[in-house]
Amino acid sequence: MATDETPLRILHLEDEPRDQELVRATLEAEGLACEIHAVSTRPDFVTTLERGEIDLILSDFALPGFDGLTALQIARQRRPDLPVIFLSGTIGEEAAIEAVKSGATDYVLKQRLARLVPAVRRAVTEAQAERRRREAEESLSREREFSTQLIESSVDGILAFDGELCITAWNAGMERITGRDRTEVLGRSALDLSLFRSETGGDAHLRDALAGRSTVAKDRPFSIAETGRRGFFDSYSSPLRDGSGAIVGGLAIVHDITGRRELEEQMRQAQKMEAVGRLAGGVAHDFNNLLTAILGYSQLLRLRLAGNPDVLSDVAEVEKAAHRATSLTRQLLAFSRQQVLNPKVLNLNGVIVDMDKMLRRLIGADIDLRTVPTAGLGNIKADAGQIEQVVMNLVVNARDAMPKGGKLTIETANRTLEGTQVGSLENLAAGRYVLLAVTDSGAGMAPDVKARIFEPFFTTKDVGHGTGLGLSTVHGIVKQSGAHIEVYSEIGHGTTFKIYFPRVEEQAEETGSGRSRTHRAGGREAILVIEDDELVRNVTVRALRGRGYHVAETDDRERALELFAAQPGGFALVLTDVVMPGMSLGEMVQRLRARSLDTRILYMSGYTDRAILHQERIGAAEAFLQKPFSIDDLLDKVREVLDEPPAAAA
Repeated sequence: MATDETPLRILHLEDEPRDQELVRATLEAEGLACEIHAVSTRPDFVTTLERGEIDLILSDFALPGFDGLTALQIARQRRPDLPVIFLSGTIGEEAAIEAVKSGATDYVLKQRLARLVPAVRRAVTEAQAERRRREAEESLSREREFSTQLIESSVDGILAFDGELCITAWNAGMERITGRDRTEVLGRSALDLSLFRSETGGDAHLRDALAGRSTVAKDRPFSIAETGRRGFFDSYSSPLRDGSGAIVGGLAIVHDITGRRELEEQMRQAQKMEAVGRLAGGVAHDFNNLLTAILGYSQLLRLRLAGNPDVLSDVAEVEKAAHRATSLTRQLLAFSRQQVLNPKVLNLNGVIVDMDKMLRRLIGADIDLRTVPTAGLGNIKADAGQIEQVVMNLVVNARDAMPKGGKLTIETANRTLEGTQVGSLENLAAGRYVLLAVTDSGAGMAPDVKARIFEPFFTTKDVGHGTGLGLSTVHGIVKQSGAHIEVYSEIGHGTTFKIYFPRVEEQAEETGSGRSRTHRAGGREAILVIEDDELVRNVTVRALRGRGYHVAETDDRERALELFAAQPGGFALVLTDVVMPGMSLGEMVQRLRARSLDTRILYMSGYTDRAILHQERIGAAEAFLQKPFSIDDLLDKVREVLDEPPAAAA
């Protein structure tokens, strides 16, 4: 379009050269800068029009073989934004009105050319204004489209409401959060839909917007009565005003934090489990020291009271109680995944067969136990004692779920997972597994009970009928063994526990109750005992000296180094607790090795957190004695370590 610096570009459709010059002179005489392209035929008109460098069309109304109305039609089709002024000496009033109705901007009679320049100026001004208006509308339309896309693509819910809290806008985010389509809610009251109805008055922040206040609502519960959807949200609400500033409604942006709340709850639960695990490990550590002393002194009493059967029976009861307490501490350690494992290649079928008689005595005659071992079952690598603990705990749990009797099935199978499994098994890596399944026909579990069965101290049994550690122990052992456990249960349809052990190709070692214990002889070697618990140290020293060993003792690692340096010929064995105050275990061992590479080291502990073992540089191949231990365990392990070849002990 023309400006003060740019001439007005005019397409003049006129077949009379004299009239062309007259129009040019008239425009120039009025000081209108213009660039006129005069044409007289339809082809020239169309060609010039399509070049696009035109701001205005002046057209005669009647031409030989061509007419102004046809030219107007062509112009409107190709350039609907161009102003068209008819300039004619023959156009009548009726034809002029028809031309304007057809889209002409104006008409000027050749006999009254004084109107030409004002008509041209007005037409150009109106065209510019129309173009600006259209561009503004297009810009506004693009902004509205962008805003709509922005609102619709938002993961947050966005809704607008009028002064009566009736919903006027509802984006896709609100559809996802509430499960309600916008066609169902538009025009309805947010209160009628119970969108934010809660005990805490969740709709109050919507009313605040109508009162002119912008508010933020944090961690609010919401419920959708129509769909049963419940959760938590954060939201921001503000008033909507019209052009005069009057409040006509409100806007709310809703951020669904239900998933975040669930993750936070899972994190809190995990932290609670970790705290309980650490507590359990710490309790087991201290308790194991006491049990070591109780078992040790009981055995020493047994040796001294060999001729007094009445007193020996009392000692036997003490030992029995100590062994029961030992079983409890092992469950605590298994739950906290801190028990030292002695993994060996074994076959689950052999473990089940060995346990058969004991399990039948455990469950009673009113439960039909059936074992279904799969022929050709693959091998696993695990601690046989721990696997026996898992089976026993699951069987006891099944027995308690069938107080009036029922059926119990223990089966094994080979399983190959291809990586396409669904559910919680989707996190289990593809590969070959050995499955252990324990199924009962008991009462089954409700979903809320099933979700908590592995929590420590959680139990549905009556007071005095369970510690709540059985299944948490199973879970700890399974995870520590690198396996995966699944639970399937429905009320009235029993329960199945499935454990997936990674399959190994090595040959199974001998397992079972038929293994005999070999009591090793004593010796004359010099042994250094380092233990800060006085009870454990005293009973250990007495037991070793009773078998002929030369024993030095201390409760301090600095003192241990002094004793080691002063011992003529050195010590054949150092028996040391893992966790002690003062000098680190790693530093002490390094300084001992600097003096003698031949000295064997036997580590002992009732608390074997793997992080501490790693920090203290105790390798998996190091000799280890788990507390609580009996005197026989101690003497056997000491003799075993002393008899190892030097290369194996280094």
